[in-house]
This record gives sequence, C-alpha cells and structure tokens, in this order.
Amino acid sequence: MAGHSKWANIQHRKGRQDAARSKLFSKLSKEITVAAKMGDPDPDKNPRLRLAVKEAKSQSMPKDNIERAIAKATGGEGDEYEEIRYEGYGPGGVAVIVEAMTDNRNRTASTVRSTFGKHGGNLGETGSVSFMFERKGEIVYPSDAGDEDTVMMAAIEAGAEDVESSEDGHIIYTADTDLNEVSTALEAELGEAESTKLIWKPMTTTELDLDGAQKLMRLIEVLEDDDDVQRVTANFEISDEVMEAL
Repeated sequence: MAGHSKWANIQHRKGRQDAARSKLFSKLSKEITVAAKMGDPDPDKNPRLRLAVKEAKSQSMPKDNIERAIAKATGGEGDEYEEIRYEGYGPGGVAVIVEAMTDNRNRTASTVRSTFGKHGGNLGETGSVSFMFERKGEIVYPSDAGDEDTVMMAAIEAGAEDVESSEDGHIIYTADTDLNEVSTALEAELGEAESTKLIWKPMTTTELDLDGAQKLMRLIEVLEDDDDVQRVTANFEISDEVMEAL
C-alpha cells in the first residue's frame, strides 16, 4: 500500500486524529479562506472552494466554522497567505513534499529546514523530488459504498483514471483537473465521499524497516504539527509487520 494511505491508518490507530482535530480544523479553515479569496465565495461557482468545503465536511468540521472561514475571505482576510511547496529527503532516502500556507515565508522556510535537519533528513530545491510524484485527484469511499465492481463501473463512467479497492475501502484517482467533475458524478452514484482532495501520488516508493519508519513518522508528525504546514506527502512503503510494530 502506498505511503499516504498507510500514514492515515497509523495516525488513526494512534488516535492522533482526535488529538489533532482543532489543528486540522484550523488548516481546513485556512484553505477555505484562501480558496474563497482567490475565486468566488460561492462554492458552486468556485471548484477549489467546493473541494475545500467538501474535505472540511468529510472531516466533520461544523457548518458554522465553514461559513466563518468563507466570511473571513469576503471580509478581507486571507490576502497575506502565500502557498509554498518544500521538497527534500527524509530518513532512509524517502522523498518528502511539504505543502505550506504562510504569512511569513522566512519563518516557515527556517522551521521546515531545521525540522528536516533535526530528524535525519535534508531540504532540497523545489523540483528535487516532485518528479517522483504525479499530481492527482483522490476520492476515498468506505468499503460499504459498494463492491469492487460497482465502484469500478461508477468510477469509469464518471471519468476516473484508476481505482484501488481493499478491505479498508476504495481509493479513486483522477487527473488533477478532473477532480471536481468526477467527484460530483460519483456523489450522484455512490453518495458522499470520505475524502476528496488533490494529492501527490508517488510513482516509486522506498521500503523502510522499523527504525527507518519510526524516524520518518517522527519527521512527518513534527512537520504536520506546524501551523503553517497544510499537508505532508512521502513516498515510503512499509510491510504489514512493520506497520503492526509501529
């Protein structure tokens, strides 16, 4: 299984999702505010905002919080945020992409660089690892949304590129530019998705032993705990045995 899916499972097992809920809501709010600022404050007329709202709802973010985040944009907030991508290598030579949204580029760059350094990694130039990933849309459905064939047929008809089904659920991949359209079509067939977002999908992965996995998890955890960091992606792979031991 690819790294991003396993990382979500590891977080879930550790109960980190509950512990980090308020931090998650603040990151989702920031994305909603910036999306609303960059386009129309009406999600129906602004695909990026629609996806941000959809993702917030899938994380059980209260409606009031969502409306407040959109209102901030119309009230003039969100101007100061800048989107920056950092790329580097973590422990074991794993490629890491850090997506940030910040009002202080120097502060964020300094924090990200020192976090990589302290946890056995090193920050590279923009483009140094992103060539190992593809920019894709990812739509996640629970296993009870339908059996493998049902979901596959719905995904093909909606214009998706690929489907990965397992006992954990269904992950549907789309071209990055098709995510809004495909997710809308799938919603009509399969109902509300668990998650709908743009991701960096690894084209190659690096397998880690227990020591390497523990070090990488620590790096990702510290990066994700930073308020300026929106999302961290890494191209690691770990065996079921290592997964159990984490």
